[in-house]
Amino acid sequence: MQDIIGKAALVKLVIFDVDGVLTDGRLIIGDDGQEYKAFHSRDGHGMKILQQSGVDIAIITGRTSNVVTHRMDSLGIKHVYQGRLEKLPAYQELLQRLAMRDEQVAYVGDDVVDLPIMLRVGLAVAVQDAHPLVKQHAHWHTPEAGGHGAARSVCELIMQAQNTLNAQFNQYLNG
Repeated sequence: MQDIIGKAALVKLVIFDVDGVLTDGRLIIGDDGQEYKAFHSRDGHGMKILQQSGVDIAIITGRTSNVVTHRMDSLGIKHVYQGRLEKLPAYQELLQRLAMRDEQVAYVGDDVVDLPIMLRVGLAVAVQDAHPLVKQHAHWHTPEAGGHGAARSVCELIMQAQNTLNAQFNQYLNG
């Protein structure tokens, strides 16, 4: 675990996949073609306090959805790449734009399409119910399944490694 904490201490950017990571992976589509997704509120709050602690967040997802746009806007996430069936070019573009190196990035994924990025980053994370090949190549696995608090665990791991978690929690204890 000490190796994971060391990797997490270097993270300045966390990239999340959406379907299967921030959601449980189910796609709910109404008769009118409207897509619905369920996000866990604790994941969202974890992402907010991670940003407050100084770590940037990005989204790279293969699908395009207005629901994702609305959710990420509500969380203040500026780096949103949707409709990226091949995710690696978006990753490379983001690194160049933010002038970051691979070891400064954590990526959270659940399926084989996430592997090209996961094999490059400093901290590759698989959600608990990820595909076995993804879990095999991840540095760390969340205790929770995608859409059930997995993102919160990643955020707290990084803040713990960077000694910012207690400060974030203290704002609620010392209100």
